[in-house]
Amino acid sequence: MSEAIDTVRVQEMAAKIRENVQKVIVGKDEAINMSLVALLCKGHLLMEDVPGTGKTTMAKALAQSLGCDFHRIQCTPDLMPTDVLGVNFYNQKNSEFEFRPGPIFSQVVLTDEINRATPRTQSSLLEAMQERQVTVDGVTSTLSEPFLVMATQNPVEMEGTFPLPEAQLDRFMLRVEIGYPTADEEASIYSRFEKDTIPPILEAVTSAEELAVLQGLPPNVRVEENVRDYIVALITGTRDNDSFALGASPRAGLALYKASQAWAAIDGRDYVTPDDVKKMARSVLPHRMILASAARLRGSSAEQVVDEMLTTVPVPIER
Repeated sequence: MSEAIDTVRVQEMAAKIRENVQKVIVGKDEAINMSLVALLCKGHLLMEDVPGTGKTTMAKALAQSLGCDFHRIQCTPDLMPTDVLGVNFYNQKNSEFEFRPGPIFSQVVLTDEINRATPRTQSSLLEAMQERQVTVDGVTSTLSEPFLVMATQNPVEMEGTFPLPEAQLDRFMLRVEIGYPTADEEASIYSRFEKDTIPPILEAVTSAEELAVLQGLPPNVRVEENVRDYIVALITGTRDNDSFALGASPRAGLALYKASQAWAAIDGRDYVTPDDVKKMARSVLPHRMILASAARLRGSSAEQVVDEMLTTVPVPIER
């Protein structure tokens, strides 16, 4: 009975956040849901799409809805690692060195246009995203909980950008594309913001303390052995697929496992189905893998290959 009650609690929180974010974002249920999955799994989110589709607006709206500390890092080619992590400076008043924390010391960090930062600055985020700690001048500091990095990038504008390396991409649990709105949604956007193009500041609908409790609930969602074997078959299948030069890592498999549990909880269930795995696979896997040269020449994408695998790998059937 306790699992059922906990699942309802997760579902209610997700509904409140979704409704609040949609005060400034029209539609986009899928992108908002993926953000909530990353949040519940203590993962990080990469939002990739063309300019003007609402990536930054959605990230700010989510942070405001959570009632958490929020900082924004506007990435540029001259951004230095110390601008992100912080720096030790000499305080002449007390004749001692003091640490001035950077914007990474926040519960929700929006890294805007992350691919405009140099590889050196991008790599400064690795330790924070994976181990939730920062090391500056040999001193390690623990980051606060919850900790969520939401990064945006523009996939079509290449001038002045530095593509994210595979190690950096693998730290993002989910990648989502916002996408263009439908005709009806676009008309609603025009009506909603015809007088003021600046979105309103949202009221928080939850707290960091409540969120910390809810983050501990998805691991209680039941994953039957045959569903777990299905996840393993998908992950190992990417390594044997000729279309991939680099298949999914064990970290990717664990991310798919946890994301499926979180989605089931958001959907109000205490068990994972193969459909949950399929839904999460499209956001968890493609950005982590490298296409083989032959597949690129055929015009294939990682998303297309993953979709093909989801139709060919046998789905477990309830006995």
